[in-house]
Amino acid sequence: MIRRLTFNVRMTTKQSLKAETTETVMIHDHIDTVDALMAHYVAGSLPEPARVLVESHLEMKPDHRLLVSDLESLAGEALEQIPEAAIGDRMAQLAAVFGSAPPAEDRAPADLKAHRGFFPRAIRNLVGYDVDTVPWKTKLPGFKEYSADIDGCEVSLMWIKAGRALPAHTHKGMELTLILDGAFNDARGRFGPGDISVADESVDHRPIAEKDRPCIAFSVLDAPVKLTGSFRQLIGDLIG
Repeated sequence: MIRRLTFNVRMTTKQSLKAETTETVMIHDHIDTVDALMAHYVAGSLPEPARVLVESHLEMKPDHRLLVSDLESLAGEALEQIPEAAIGDRMAQLAAVFGSAPPAEDRAPADLKAHRGFFPRAIRNLVGYDVDTVPWKTKLPGFKEYSADIDGCEVSLMWIKAGRALPAHTHKGMELTLILDGAFNDARGRFGPGDISVADESVDHRPIAEKDRPCIAFSVLDAPVKLTGSFRQLIGDLIG
């Protein structure tokens, strides 16, 4: 396991040191596990919404900061092993840095930042809402959502009625989901508070909220989902 984590850290660290400036996207070829997601977090190569998702996960499960600390140590060792290289076209690279997009705007009002809320602080600061102020929109019976486009990603807060199944789907890109309250189950297992679901085009699932309480989640996507399953099942899931 350590060998695999070391490889991920070295790979993402080198990516973060590339001179050219490119559009920030989630590289789902490499983010196929939570460990790989943490490696990208340490390397600073995640788009802002994904970084916020990981930061919120660590707030909910602070014991997982030990893994981050280990990855940071591995990243430091990887940096020491990278040979020195001359910087080519220095002025062009500086111009690219200064011309890059500013950090995502902190949307949270001052009073929201000051209090301890239901959502982790990083999510409140990103979207500007806590659970009691989210402008939910009903998408399906028993399913409400708030979504926004932030840093090239679709960011969503989801409220799923207890026992409700979401339509079966796969993904055209990467979907990261952090459970904030309640839980859902799919073919991979159970995801409860603080857990992260990492799904890409290889995952075809039908999340079902547990029956004892609604499931509230925060998700980040870099491409749309694609509905799957039989027509009969789809109609049943849409009706709820």
